[in-house]
Amino acid sequence: MKLDAVKWGGALLLTLGLMTGSAWAAWEWQANAYGRQLATKETAHQTERTNLANATSALILAEQGKRFALEQWLAASDQSHYRVLTDEKTKQARLRDRLATADLRLSVLLDATGATDCDAVQTATSTCSVVYGAHRAQLDPAHAQRIIGITSDGDQGLIALQACHAYVRQLTKQK
Repeated sequence: MKLDAVKWGGALLLTLGLMTGSAWAAWEWQANAYGRQLATKETAHQTERTNLANATSALILAEQGKRFALEQWLAASDQSHYRVLTDEKTKQARLRDRLATADLRLSVLLDATGATDCDAVQTATSTCSVVYGAHRAQLDPAHAQRIIGITSDGDQGLIALQACHAYVRQLTKQK
């Protein structure tokens, strides 16, 4: 019996060794397979992140390009607005100077059709008149200066308004 027990003990030990070896081999094989799956998923995830980063970078570069173009347009627009404004101011200053030196006189048209009494202005034209059928009265130079100042302010406002309209049109066109 002792021999049978040793025989059975050896067989049991051999079976136990084979089972341990096969369990270890299965464990290693599953670990390698799982490691490969993790590596594949990590590579796919990294590729996805890289593609997303590249797309974001391209979008940022496109927006920076739009912003740069808008800044360039604004600089050109400001320069153009400044040039128009200074040209208008120069014209207004020349006009004020000509009015101050009596080189130029402002006049207004008189309405001769509404007057009915004897002080009315005649409707006949003279041979020295430039405007046919209407009489003119010259304005006092001080009043003319004030009128030119008012129109100068109005012209500057209109120029600024045109610049604002151009800016808004450019912004709405960009979007």
